[in-house]
Order: sequence, then structure tokens, then C-alpha cells
Amino acid sequence: MWKRKEDEYIPPAEPAPSPSYTPAAPAPPRPSEPVRSEPTYASHSNEVATIGKSVVVKGELSGSEDLIVDGEVEGSITLRGQSLTVGPNGRVRANIEARNVIIHGRVDGNIHASDRVDLRKSATLSGDIATARISIEDGAFFKGGIDIQKPEPGPKIESKPQASAAAAPPPAPISTQGTLLETKKA
Repeated sequence: MWKRKEDEYIPPAEPAPSPSYTPAAPAPPRPSEPVRSEPTYASHSNEVATIGKSVVVKGELSGSEDLIVDGEVEGSITLRGQSLTVGPNGRVRANIEARNVIIHGRVDGNIHASDRVDLRKSATLSGDIATARISIEDGAFFKGGIDIQKPEPGPKIESKPQASAAAAPPPAPISTQGTLLETKKA
């Protein structure tokens, strides 16, 4: 068999460092849930509508759930309070109004997002953006203007004055006997 040479230096084996974090194995999918082969892009809502690669829509789109466009849309898209994701195969020629807009594909039109616009590295956008927050990844193409808007403030909560006004000390009297600045007479 193999012979070991006595003259060779063999370094001692070092013990492998023990990892401080061991990731848990992913749970297998439950039988009642279908396994998704395509990635999902919008993840903030349970209800998501999808326009597939081979679908072409011309007209006005509006809805009350998140939307993923991986096909073609021409017209206008209005999703107030929802998210719109244009997938890598998506081609949109429309003005867009939504809470969040994430672009992986191509968009020709103006975008008004009440919260955020994300242009990913594969995105191509020709149009103006009006939003509170924006993220443009390195490699994305953008031609247009950006209008950063302050987020809409929530309802103000007014604090009521304490009812124990009788226990509060009275305000100090104001003295009117002298002034801090006196004018010099010339």
C-alpha cells in the first residue's frame, strides 16, 4: 500500500473552529401549500395579483391588493395604499400611482409613490418620480426628474392639560419697573 516517508514534514491537523451560529434547516413545505417555482417580488401583503409574462393589458388598472407585473401594461396603474412590482420581464408604458413601487424591468411613465420607489439594478425608467423615499441600485437606468416629498403626517394626538390646575403654583408677577436697554440721549 502507501508508504509514508519519514523525512516529510506533516503539519499537525488543526481542529475546525466551532461555528457560533448554526442555521436551521428549512422546514419542508406543507402538503396543502403549492411550491412556488417563480420568485415573489412584493412581500408585504397576503393578497398579490400577478400579470404573467405572456399577458398584455391596455387600459386603466386599479385595485386594492399588491400587483406584480411581469407582462406588458399600457395605460395607467392606480394602486393607492398598495405595492406595485414590475418584474424583470415587465414592460410598463403607464403613469403609476401606488404606495411602494419596485422596478426590475422597464417603465416608461411618471411614478407617484406615497412611500417609496426602488429601482433595482436591472431597472430602466424613463419618467418623473414623486415620492418620499427612493433607492436606486448601481446599474439601474433612470432618465427623468425626482421630487422628494415629505411623508403625509398621521393624525395628531392632542394632550389634554392636567385637571390639577388648582395645585399648580400661580404664575410669578411681571415687573414693569425697569427696562434692560435704555436709550442714550444725545
